[in-house]
Amino acid sequence: MIYRFEPILKSTIWGGERIASFKGLEVEDKTVGESWEISGVKGNVSVVADGPDAGMSLNDLIDRDPDGILGHKNHERFGKEFPLLIKFIDARADLSIQVHPDDRLAEARHNSKGKTEMWYVIDATDDAHLRSGLSAQLDPEKYVKAVEDNTICDYLTDYNVTPGNVFFLPAGRIHSIGAGCFIAEIQQTSDITYRIYDFNRRDAKGNLRQLHTQEAKDAIDYTVLPDYRTDYKENDNALNPLVDCPYFNVALLDVDRDHTVELADVDSFTIIIGVEGSVEVTADGCTATVEAGRTVLIPASAAHIAVRGLSDKARAITARIEE
Repeated sequence: MIYRFEPILKSTIWGGERIASFKGLEVEDKTVGESWEISGVKGNVSVVADGPDAGMSLNDLIDRDPDGILGHKNHERFGKEFPLLIKFIDARADLSIQVHPDDRLAEARHNSKGKTEMWYVIDATDDAHLRSGLSAQLDPEKYVKAVEDNTICDYLTDYNVTPGNVFFLPAGRIHSIGAGCFIAEIQQTSDITYRIYDFNRRDAKGNLRQLHTQEAKDAIDYTVLPDYRTDYKENDNALNPLVDCPYFNVALLDVDRDHTVELADVDSFTIIIGVEGSVEVTADGCTATVEAGRTVLIPASAAHIAVRGLSDKARAITARIEE
């Protein structure tokens, strides 16, 4: 089987209208900031959109055949929790400055997994930007003072971005998606976020949004690096690795019309995220078209997966967990 799920749309104070148009949806909400494409997060579990299992939740699929959906090693490691959360994010305005705890801290504080993530920039306005990592040295006390006197952004690396840019964000790295970014995000299954700074914005009721200054102080990695961008090779009709880390293995697939790329059999599910044009995905005799804005899940039990270009320029992201 190839599974597609109903999107879970999230309205935010910084969201816009691009997710609906990108996915071909008709919605009245003009502030959709996120579309959760595949989610096992409690309270936001994805539901199969079509096919013989339409209406079943992702958790139902895993309960029925955990090794077949996740892969044997992933089942042993994560239990029956789906280990990745896949999103599209549309930032009409800057998101808050934030950080996520690692597994150790998240387990101790929240009985949860930590949150390592990555971004792939699908589209960007001419002035689009984002922040990733420290540009100058901070220590915990100096960090608190910078938040209190509204200078925390002075210590962050701010990048102008264009489509195709990639950023890897291990837990502990301060970051913020900036205005004008339209992004695909792959992350651990966790919804733990420490909001550091929110530009003194107020919510619909006129209240300042809650900050987590003290919680974040112990979660931040204070290491300063020379560059936080992720470089990668871009070869046509090939699987081009973007990020390989303990939590996910993500690659970019550029495939021209009538070219087919075979994906190696691994003991893991495979997620395919359409970001440009359209591709045809075949897995064990099942076929699905994945256009830009569509995301599908292929179970680990699939013995053969092939991706063929249906347009002159077709681009998709693949995500797995391989040890």
